[in-house]
Parts: sequence; structure tokens; C-alpha cells
Amino acid sequence: MTTTSDRQITTVVSDFLDAQKESIVAQWADSPFFRSVAQDSDQAAGDSAEVLRGIRRSIAAGDADSPAADGFNDLRSLLTALASQLDGNEGVSPRTAVEVSDLKKPLLRLWQETADAELLTAGALLLSSAVDTLRLVLVESALASAKETLAIQREQLTELSTPVIKLWDGVLAIPLIGTLDSMRSQVATESLLQSIMTHQAKVAILDITGVPTVDTMVAQHLLKTAMAARLMGAECVISGIRPQIANTMVQLGIDLGEVATRARLADALAYALNRLGLQVGSSAGPGVV
Repeated sequence: MTTTSDRQITTVVSDFLDAQKESIVAQWADSPFFRSVAQDSDQAAGDSAEVLRGIRRSIAAGDADSPAADGFNDLRSLLTALASQLDGNEGVSPRTAVEVSDLKKPLLRLWQETADAELLTAGALLLSSAVDTLRLVLVESALASAKETLAIQREQLTELSTPVIKLWDGVLAIPLIGTLDSMRSQVATESLLQSIMTHQAKVAILDITGVPTVDTMVAQHLLKTAMAARLMGAECVISGIRPQIANTMVQLGIDLGEVATRARLADALAYALNRLGLQVGSSAGPGVV
């Protein structure tokens, strides 16, 4: 529970920040932390004033050491933008962390010049703690931004790695390359189903030539995709069954059920065209090799 002395210090420090606002903002705006990313002095002053408001609000609420305080939460968008410009979404560098810590200097200097001796130490500790918490919030914001960026990039790469190709009217193919995890399998299935609906496809070929190994989990993913495609009115064909993969599947007891399989993509395409009522054959005449 907050004591009367703590409340008094909190009130005095909050009043100090109000009274010295213009001086603090002016000195902060000229600091490397704000000046290095601001387009001009007005922007630097505006960013400084916003950070000061957040710190002042947190101190007034008795939450100077809490990164989850409303005052600090209000600053997360700004701090994320500043961190991105300062360190290029690669996290907060030691230099940036030092620059944030340097914001203490004008605060403590002005406090020492104006504070009563009785509250000098306690107020200095409170101000110092608030700036330390600001640095922690900056690190959290930068990490969250970097994590979000990585997640978006991973999703984009996953989509690029599972393209759906139209081979013929009514025939689609999706070449699967690399290890099939749950995320890639889900993206592949969703992309294929969407393409089946868009192109009104009747046959979809799942080519696993580029999949290094097929285990029980991969087989389950393939079967689920085939079942989903069947519900959409399309038949699935799995191509790229190499001898070693076929041997592994037999040893594991993997049964693909009624799903058609072919060794090569060309064979799967011939099967698909045949299912559409088209005949595939050689154009060479008799006796021509």
C-alpha cells in the first residue's frame, strides 16, 4: 500500500514535470535519441513532449516502474516507430539504450536545482526509475515489432513456396518442395481449394517430387488435402512417388486409400487429362522412333 510519503513525492515530482515541461522538452529535443530520427526540430519537440506526458502520467499514477502502466502503453506506438528508424527493426542497439538513459541527465539536473533537500534523493530515484522503465518499454516495443515483421515475412515466404499452377483447363497442380510442416500444409490446402473454386477445376495434382521424405504426418496432410478437394468436386492425384519414398511408405504401413498416385508429374497430367475425357498419345507416325 502506498504511504503518505510516497504520495507526497509522487505529487511533487508530477508538479515538477509540469512546471519544467518547456525546459525538459527543449533539452530532450536536442538529445541524440530524438534528434537522430526527427525530420526537424518541431517533430523532435513533439516526440519529446509526448514521451514526457507518458512518463508524467505513469509517475502520477504511482506506476513509474511498471511497463504495463497506461502512461507507458500510450507511448508504445511512438517508441516502436523510433526504434524502427534508429535500428532498422533489428532490435534496440546498445547505443540506442544509452541514448534513452541519457534522458535522465536533464531531468535530474533540473530536479536538483529546484527540489527541496528533504525530497531530493527520493525524487531523483523516482525520475531515474521512470526513465529506466521507458527504456524497457522501448526494448519490448522493438522486439514486438521485429517479431511481427518476421511473422509476416514467414507467411509471405510460405505462400510463395506453395504456388498453385494451372496446367490445363480443369487441371491444377501444386508442387510441394521441402519439409511439410503444419503451417505449410494448411497454406497449401487453402490455396488449392481457393484455386479449385476459382478455376472450377476437376483434377488437382499434388506433386511431392521436391519433398525429401514422406512420414505418417506428411501422408495425413496429403490425405486431408485430397479429401478437402473431393468435397469441392475435384479429384486429387499425388505424383512424384520415388522408389525410396514408396519403400518408406510401405514399411510405415501408410495407405493413401483411394487417392491415385503416379511416379511422375507427366504421368499425373496424362491421368488428369484422361479423367477429363482427353486422350494423350504420341504424334509420331508408324515406324518413327
